[in-house]
Amino acid sequence: MAENGSRSRWFGPRFSALLVAVILLGYLVLMGSRALTMLLSGKPVVMLLGAAVLVLPILGAVLVVDQLRFGMSTQRLAARLAEEGRLPDHSHLPLRPSGRVRRDAADAWFEQKRAELEETPRDWRAWYALAQAYDLAGDRNRGRKAMRKAIDLERCEGTET
Repeated sequence: MAENGSRSRWFGPRFSALLVAVILLGYLVLMGSRALTMLLSGKPVVMLLGAAVLVLPILGAVLVVDQLRFGMSTQRLAARLAEEGRLPDHSHLPLRPSGRVRRDAADAWFEQKRAELEETPRDWRAWYALAQAYDLAGDRNRGRKAMRKAIDLERCEGTET
């Protein structure tokens, strides 16, 4: 049993994110070295291509760092909510055979969380719950925006005290 727990810890979402980041880092280093070689070639057209190739690894690195920071911030908020005993619980919602929450139940839970947010619009916990509700309802884009709002509000809360 303990072996399974440690295996899931190693092969879970954190491991996957880290593996992708390491692979991408290798790609970025290779692309960066190719770009540098092109920049040092002395040929104007090749140097221009080298500059263009250099933009991709830099952009990729910025995006990876942003996504890793987002994931760590989301985990921090979840840990804080769990510590407070206020982590949103949707385990009671009925599931489809695929294991996803039934659409009508997800929509109803979303409406409940949206109403709670309207009562306390400056509470990061309400934004976190709304982000979870968006995710269950299948709107990941708005869910990420709501989670970013929760992260921002939680950071502001820390600076106010």
